[in-house]
Amino acid sequence: MSSADATGAAGAMTIIDRIAHTNRWRGRSLAEKVLLALGLLAVALTFPPWPTAVATTAVAAAAAMVGARVPPRLWAGAMAAPLGFAVTGAATLLVGVGDGGVHLTADGPALAGALLLRTTAATAALLLLALTTPASDLLAGLARLRVPAEIVELALLVYRFLFVLAGTFAAMHAAQEARLGHVGWRRRIRSSGLLAANLLPRALDRAHRLEAGLAARGWDGGALRVATPRRPVSPTGLAAISATLTMLVALGVATR
Repeated sequence: MSSADATGAAGAMTIIDRIAHTNRWRGRSLAEKVLLALGLLAVALTFPPWPTAVATTAVAAAAAMVGARVPPRLWAGAMAAPLGFAVTGAATLLVGVGDGGVHLTADGPALAGALLLRTTAATAALLLLALTTPASDLLAGLARLRVPAEIVELALLVYRFLFVLAGTFAAMHAAQEARLGHVGWRRRIRSSGLLAANLLPRALDRAHRLEAGLAARGWDGGALRVATPRRPVSPTGLAAISATLTMLVALGVATR
């Protein structure tokens, strides 16, 4: 992995967070976006994958790239990572182990195809929410739903710590490459081991320094207040979402 690749991987969350704050749907109501994303997820998990999952994926992609103006390249890149795990899992359905050894299963291709279609649709639905809604808005919504403040605060701290972890990884990897630590497979293995051993302690140290900075500014360990204005629900948007979900449900019922 080159330094540019490592930095790009570590900065992926930052790009997603930036798009979530600057997309065209940033000013839409949280309730509308949650209803659309969770509705698409429910359809993908409830009805047969063909053709409902394909239609659900198309709706999610269109909503993100056409409605929210998410760059197609970013959408494709964000979809690729989780789908890589799905492909690996689906591949295990193609083979079986019996008395005659390893063999191809008769229903393996159908099961693998159904798994991939359903996983793609579910991933697209959740990614639509992630790319159009900042984490601060989601956590504020949980707080309005009377979710315990401790759980909301813990979720926010974990989310922020991921950025600290990613930034520390990118800096350490770049420093190793600057010292030729990844020239040859022996050095690469040694450098990877050193990075894995020191990543968490250094990230925790950086997080502790951030906490000390907050304390110096008067933070007493209570909730971190974030400005998240409540946006009214648009009747037009709500009607469009309801109509879209209704058509998908009708398609799923018709193909059962």
